[in-house]
Amino acid sequence: MFSLAELGRMITDRARLEAHVAAFQRVVTPESVVLDIGAGTGIMSLLACKAGARRVYALEPSGTVQILLAAARDNGLADRVVVLQQRSTEVTLPERADIIVSDLRGVLPPHGAHFADLADARRRLLAPGGRLLPMRDTLWLAVLSAPEEFARRQAAWRSEPQGLDLRSALPFVANEVEKCRARADQLLGAPIRWASLEYLTLADAAVRGSAASTIARDGMAHGVVVWFDTELVEGIGYSNGPGAAADSIYGQIFFPWPEAVALRTGDRVSVEVRADPIGSDYIWTWATDIQSGPGAVTRFRQSTFNSSPPSPASVRNRATSFVPALSAAGQEALEILEGMRSGRTIGELARQLQAQHPDRFPSLDQAHGLAAALAQRYGA
Repeated sequence: MFSLAELGRMITDRARLEAHVAAFQRVVTPESVVLDIGAGTGIMSLLACKAGARRVYALEPSGTVQILLAAARDNGLADRVVVLQQRSTEVTLPERADIIVSDLRGVLPPHGAHFADLADARRRLLAPGGRLLPMRDTLWLAVLSAPEEFARRQAAWRSEPQGLDLRSALPFVANEVEKCRARADQLLGAPIRWASLEYLTLADAAVRGSAASTIARDGMAHGVVVWFDTELVEGIGYSNGPGAAADSIYGQIFFPWPEAVALRTGDRVSVEVRADPIGSDYIWTWATDIQSGPGAVTRFRQSTFNSSPPSPASVRNRATSFVPALSAAGQEALEILEGMRSGRTIGELARQLQAQHPDRFPSLDQAHGLAAALAQRYGA
């Protein structure tokens, strides 16, 4: 969930906001029904109304969407906005939407349940011939010279605090990705497209692609930087590439190499990038081959899967042959969920939980907090 401060920064991202205004003006008609998925505080819903939509359904699981009720009233749009504090996968609308607008990405489009939620909405909630905004995202990469960022990532582990050697962390640091704000003058070669996401037909939650870049100028390279350009409707969109405006909310993702590499003009860098969904997150993998002369090839194979050392317990617990048992916390959650299914109130669930587990819940407020949290997450 995003904080109000983060949602506020989304509103002040001028390129993003102005592109949506132009897109709405292009496609919204007085008969349009618009569905805003991940509405936040509802800025896109208000813009769709302002463009003339007959009805806007704003869906957002967090309480921030309640701000939209007051904003719609304050702007004279309350009669056209329906606010639903739910995920899109949990609702059935009385009518299908002509336009679905969503910005469910993180810094990059592969993020959480973005693709699955959009595919579900496309199948159940979009009218035949309807539009998705955005219609496509294009993913780009480029070789990056980033000496300051590279040194900062390693500084703590090379600093030998109190004479202690902490370099054992460096192999894991080399497999972490992070958000960055790259400049265009840090790129050592032209940007290369490595994937394109067509949201009207996208079916696979995994994203895979490869690209090869010819180095355009000499320099020390430290990895690759990845970003996306979006096209909301034909000819209208924006980019969060290196050198994007300072008010852009996205930035880029830096995929570092284990070590800096001196590159010369004409060297060739080939990169394969994969984003594979694992549970509610993604594992990123990037394989790099650097051709820096006849027969001279440097190879790096990296993955966020290797960004932290697994504990023996975590390895054991993921084995297909492992037979799990409920922990104490799992047992408490099960009791609450079973009580919800039998029709008990939150107060009854809390009192039962405290009575059965007084050591873990010395106060009724603590038991009530857990019961209420589970009811909010799994209740209907």
